[in-house]
Amino acid sequence: MKLSCAGYTFNTYFREKGLTLDKYIDICADMDLDGVELTQYYFPETSQSYLMERKRQLLLRGLELAGTAIGGAFCLPTEEERKQHVEFTKEWLDISGRLGSPCLRVFAGEAPEGVAQEEAFAWTVAGLKECAEKAAEVGVVIGLENHGGLTGTAEGLVAILKAVGSDWVAALLDFGNYSKDPYGEFEMTAPYTVMTHAKPTSDFAGTRKELDYARIRDIMAKVGYRGFLSIEYEEPGKDAMVEVPRFAAVLREAIN
Repeated sequence: MKLSCAGYTFNTYFREKGLTLDKYIDICADMDLDGVELTQYYFPETSQSYLMERKRQLLLRGLELAGTAIGGAFCLPTEEERKQHVEFTKEWLDISGRLGSPCLRVFAGEAPEGVAQEEAFAWTVAGLKECAEKAAEVGVVIGLENHGGLTGTAEGLVAILKAVGSDWVAALLDFGNYSKDPYGEFEMTAPYTVMTHAKPTSDFAGTRKELDYARIRDIMAKVGYRGFLSIEYEEPGKDAMVEVPRFAAVLREAIN
């Protein structure tokens, strides 16, 4: 397994301290990571020249592009909003393909107020099926993250993936986002996983505890996972610039 970093780790720096995408790439290289995840929120533009400059920068700094990521949701309350999100996802699949990203992270979302879970599930499946055609065309796998709502449990996430039934829609397993039975849910999600997010802690029945990444390594190795652990550091009151190198050292020890 290899180490990467998700852009959201430095959200405060991007939003409040003037961090730019090119500087972020340099920071990840200086931390001696293997890869970097580029998040749509922080792109100042998506012109061909800008994308190719970032691609060139990754090559020069010796980093793999671990993946790209967008926000939003597929189970939005109106048909027009859902169509817009599908088109937005297709646009970023195309951008991801041009960048050379192997995977695009997406969210399912949660059922809008007054909408049955079954209906929101159907909307999500339909949207992902449509996007899967574009994913196959550009060669970028869609990584559906366990991010609350319809994907708040492993059962919910796996049910969506099975209903979509495409090789181009898989799981992005965030180790910090399950709370029912985290290790059991990791085992359930692992066979479908193409990308991960690594957090130091997770919720265990209402109590935040540190995660055992040696145990996680074994769970992922059992299904043959050889991809990235992409650090997504969100611990409150902590400075990511200080803490990410420390956490990376913990992860390196666990996977090696």
